[in-house]
Amino acid sequence: MQSYRDSFLEKINSKEITVGVIGLGYVGLPLSLLFAREKIKTIGFDIDSQKVKMIEQGESYIRQYSSEKIAECKDFLFPTNDFTKIKEVDAIIICVPTPLSKHREPDLSYIENTLKSILPHLKKGQILSLESTTYPGTCEEIIRPQLEKNGYNIGDDFYLVFSPEREDPGRSDFNTKNTPKVCGGSTSQCLELGSSLYSLIIDHVVEVSSTKAAELTKLLENIHRAVNIGLVNEMKIIADKMNIDIFEVIEAAATKPFGFVPYFPGPGLGGHCIPIDPFYLTWKSKEFELNTKFIELAGEINTSMPEYVINKTIVALNNVKKSINGSKILILGIAYKPNVDDTRESPSMVIMEKLKDLGADIYYNDPYVPTFPKKRDFFFDLNSTELTKENLDQMDCVIMTTNHNLYDLDFLYENCRLIVDTRGAFKKGSKVIRA
Repeated sequence: MQSYRDSFLEKINSKEITVGVIGLGYVGLPLSLLFAREKIKTIGFDIDSQKVKMIEQGESYIRQYSSEKIAECKDFLFPTNDFTKIKEVDAIIICVPTPLSKHREPDLSYIENTLKSILPHLKKGQILSLESTTYPGTCEEIIRPQLEKNGYNIGDDFYLVFSPEREDPGRSDFNTKNTPKVCGGSTSQCLELGSSLYSLIIDHVVEVSSTKAAELTKLLENIHRAVNIGLVNEMKIIADKMNIDIFEVIEAAATKPFGFVPYFPGPGLGGHCIPIDPFYLTWKSKEFELNTKFIELAGEINTSMPEYVINKTIVALNNVKKSINGSKILILGIAYKPNVDDTRESPSMVIMEKLKDLGADIYYNDPYVPTFPKKRDFFFDLNSTELTKENLDQMDCVIMTTNHNLYDLDFLYENCRLIVDTRGAFKKGSKVIRA
């Protein structure tokens, strides 16, 4: 009788494998499209019926993936919210959110709810890969026991791997296919099958010794960035007190051909990973009676940056004899980074909320976000304000929070009364305040 391992590898080699991707967001959708483009039957699972409907109609809901790209995959990509179809797939890839709770503790409810949905429909010979960022030990302490409780022998008749997503929305040089993929397995056979699965669509798979090593790899990548951004944000505050342009300093330091990597300050951290992932490790470290002082300090600095922007705005308005209460303030860019429509964890929204609480009249412009999105913690009944001379003339202050390439900086400079610039986008001038 052919072993489950041999059967799986045979399907890989013949491309007769069926892949199920759970969660069709910024991670799951590009992954699904890659498998489908390789003419591999892919079932995309999502609880959002609107996403399912749009994919069925060949329509995109993420800017960087055109409707044409989705329509091209219609013969191999089958979206659904029917989780009983899990029994039809050979590989299950989980790409669901892993946010923080109000107390900055890991919220694994999306993973746990996914497991509840799929456990009754699993079968022997399948592989389950978790891509959602989480703390080291999630696969071995949360997922594996659930599988074993349901009668599966990990590494023998069922396979478990962790392979963290490395998406960077908006980039053109690196994408899902050409970004190396880290993969760790619960056993050597798990790793072998997981690596073979991803090799179907990824140029280079990087194997590590365990799921824990893969989980920590992802956290290290994002903590490295969070700590360096925290450092440069603190440097911005120091430089401002000394009347030094931090952006000039960074550009000068970046001319050194070794030993320095430029990071740039901003109004705070955004995106699903960098503002959240460090706290997964700080939480897990407490189990080992360890304090992650360095990581937590960077988190405190980055979290405080919206307040710093607010204070600079108050001073800027005060200098032109304006109170923030009643002032009309336009936020430029509510996506968390330039040239994308992704607003997850955007510091712009924190700034908008704080300004509203201070009595300001809030407006925003974002060429990629025409209507303020539904959020758990923020609500503004707003549409993007058109950047006309007439509209800009009505604003007491404009705050640059996200420097989209579509912004005409010269036009904005000429037509804005006061600009609070958190990105170093504008040339120096009497109406520009760096924040």
